[in-house]
Amino acid sequence: MELFTNQVLAGIATGAIYACMALAVVMIYQAIDHLNFAQGEMAMFATFVSWQLMQWGVPYWGAFVITLVFAFVGGVAIERILFKPLAKAPVLTNVAGFIALFAIINSSAGLIWDFTIKQYPTPFGSSPFLGSQLISTHQAGMIGVTVLLLIGLYFFFQYTRIGLAMRAAASVPESARLVGINTSWMIALGWGMASAIGAIAGMLIAPVVFLEPNMMGGVLIYGFAAAVLGGLTSPFGAVVGGFLMGIFENLAGTYIPGVGNELKLPIALALIISVLVVKPAGLFGRHIVKRV
Repeated sequence: MELFTNQVLAGIATGAIYACMALAVVMIYQAIDHLNFAQGEMAMFATFVSWQLMQWGVPYWGAFVITLVFAFVGGVAIERILFKPLAKAPVLTNVAGFIALFAIINSSAGLIWDFTIKQYPTPFGSSPFLGSQLISTHQAGMIGVTVLLLIGLYFFFQYTRIGLAMRAAASVPESARLVGINTSWMIALGWGMASAIGAIAGMLIAPVVFLEPNMMGGVLIYGFAAAVLGGLTSPFGAVVGGFLMGIFENLAGTYIPGVGNELKLPIALALIISVLVVKPAGLFGRHIVKRV
């Protein structure tokens, strides 16, 4: 029972990172109807920026805040410079843009900081949480930061004018424009927020996977899987999907014979396929009906 509890808690901790990444993916998908294949690389680059700031003597939380601002501004700039001109371009053109952005960011990080693995500090420490061997203080910190982030986003989108405007621009852009909402800038703000959320995921997972330009590859795949599992049209579903992915990944690696760390990802993706066969829109997604 202790092993089961340990694996569930560890799964919730890693699931918190997948939830952040899935939420970032869903926010951009709702804005432009495309999956951002460079979401992980944007998070990785922001994490390197925070590491560099700490190397220059900036305290962790100071570097954390500066990196969030950098990530937000960078996300807005990417949308304005690259994807706003592609708003009405064919799907494959947008896909090519995402792939190019992926390669550019990955190569730039390797050029600036090289491809060697670097240690990334944690502000929470790595000792047992509250004296318990079930979960470490860093894992508890990952869960806590993610929960605070999700609560903050809930209140932002439910009770602020900008949040409500962003929801309107994503769900009914034509009607939003008629009431005076600048949907173009709402999309840009969505990109900025998604980039900042991805940066949080990168800074939280870096002490676990170590810092290097390819660190977010597996995390992004899990983020995509979590978003699809929960529903690409549902931010809440993306969060739930992230936690479910983390828990299932750990339990599968522990209790299914022959799985281990190497086969965790294929097992998890097989679960996604099974769910989508039964519910193609995801657990919490809705079918999009368009009038023609």
